[in-house]
Amino acid sequence: MKKHYDYIVVGGGSAGSILGNRLSEDGTKSVLILEAGRSDYPWDLFIQMPAALMFPAGNPLYDWGYKSDPEPYMNGRRIAHARGKVLGGSSSINGMIYQRGNPMDYERWGADKGMESWDYAHVLPYFKKLENAIDSPGDKNRGHDGPIKLTRGPATNPLFNAFFEAGEEAGYSRTSDVNSYKQEGFGPFDRHIYNGKRLSASHAYLDPAKKRDNLDIETLAFVTKINFEGTKAKSVTYRRGKIIKEVYAEEIVLAGGAINTPQLLQLSGVGDAEYLKSLDIDPVVHLPGVGENLQDHLEVYIQHACPQPVSEQPSLNKLKMPWIGLQWMLQRKGPAASSHFEGGGFIRSNEDCTYPNLMYHFLPLAVRYDGKKADTPHGFQVHVGPMYSDARGSLKIKSKDPSQHPSMVYNYLSTDQDRREWIEAVRITREIISQPALAPYNTGEISPGQSVQTDEEIIEWVRNDAETALHPCGTAKMGDASDPMSVVDPNTMKIHGLENIRVVDASVMPYVTNGNIHAPVLMLAERAADLILGRKPLDALHFDYYKHDSKTAVLNK
Repeated sequence: MKKHYDYIVVGGGSAGSILGNRLSEDGTKSVLILEAGRSDYPWDLFIQMPAALMFPAGNPLYDWGYKSDPEPYMNGRRIAHARGKVLGGSSSINGMIYQRGNPMDYERWGADKGMESWDYAHVLPYFKKLENAIDSPGDKNRGHDGPIKLTRGPATNPLFNAFFEAGEEAGYSRTSDVNSYKQEGFGPFDRHIYNGKRLSASHAYLDPAKKRDNLDIETLAFVTKINFEGTKAKSVTYRRGKIIKEVYAEEIVLAGGAINTPQLLQLSGVGDAEYLKSLDIDPVVHLPGVGENLQDHLEVYIQHACPQPVSEQPSLNKLKMPWIGLQWMLQRKGPAASSHFEGGGFIRSNEDCTYPNLMYHFLPLAVRYDGKKADTPHGFQVHVGPMYSDARGSLKIKSKDPSQHPSMVYNYLSTDQDRREWIEAVRITREIISQPALAPYNTGEISPGQSVQTDEEIIEWVRNDAETALHPCGTAKMGDASDPMSVVDPNTMKIHGLENIRVVDASVMPYVTNGNIHAPVLMLAERAADLILGRKPLDALHFDYYKHDSKTAVLNK
């Protein structure tokens, strides 16, 4: 450990792993990664085994255990938000689904003032740079030699094909690759699973870089404050056990994610000045957008019993788990070698949408994230939720104590659009599941059940049953300096009004993307690394992509 570095990266998650690799790549710059969690040991089965993903959530060895405040439109429920407390961050505990989002997501980003360089043509080369899309040979829209090895969900269980066919019978389309020309439709999903193991950002990016003399990685290093001289960031203070340390840098890059980054900024005097003063924190710069614009995806599980012995439900039997685990350890095969999120789809629930506003994940078993399984010998479930809710929340620290979790309110179901799309989501899902293709596998709906029929009953069920899809973002959004709620300069990743400090993580996303946000965060970090190093960004790539042809469709901003 040195006392001074060229770059300090706060957070060793998905973005931090990429930055650690790329910023140290040429050997001329010294880089320190400070990760508050522990190492992602290669022998840790709960991280490496894909099917073990339900075990880390809620476990303080892996998960920060955040919770929202009582949500005002969710009957006062506090929604649990699992975030990775380990090297690799949430890429070490997530569902391993890789989805770029829709090209129109980035057209939406690029339409905002100052954000022109974040449209689809400019982000596409960075998706290609990071990808090794093994099951998409010859597709020029995909990358084939990047660090993230991607395999397509085999989706060989007959329930998957029945679900895809049911989607077609209900009037929707199939797609061969949701990350290529056409996202809209049903089909198998890409996953960052390789040789039967999770491939986290840490394993993909940091493992090859750990031996570099100019890269240091400190785990169990909880950063408590950024120290400024005027508006210039000079150092960070962090706690490791009972020891308090301070380390200096030419540049500090925050990569703690959509919750930790705004929390750390506020603790350090960056945020709404009047609010910080109320907590006896001296403001460094007034940036009221820090902690605002909080967005997420909410989802429900619609579960069904299955009359045929074809589902993966028996693999949830605790008596079978040792044998399943042994098969995985010896061969990297069997039920434990998959997260079982092998396919799903994207559709439009109404003609006002220019591109899909509902996402489906299909599972050939019926179980909640906490491991609670449905009471049926065989079953399946569909995860569904709106992608473009116009609900916005906020995050605020409660005190000067960095160990106290911040206050978070997401305001789920707070808008007419949100509630309308939830009603559409449930009704359309039921319509799809009722199609002939699924009839041989469908004994009946377990959840929500036949007692939930009216619009009011559907919304009440969502209030009581929905969970987060774990895609928080937007709390330090990129935008032009003329926007009083923007926090980060999109051309440099620097924080407005400050020097020597940047943000690179999901907090900078102005709008949540259509799908799981892990892949967009990887893209952000790859592109930001070039901006930080002063390199010319990769040339824009102008590839065609599918657009719904409707004169009435409008982009919902």
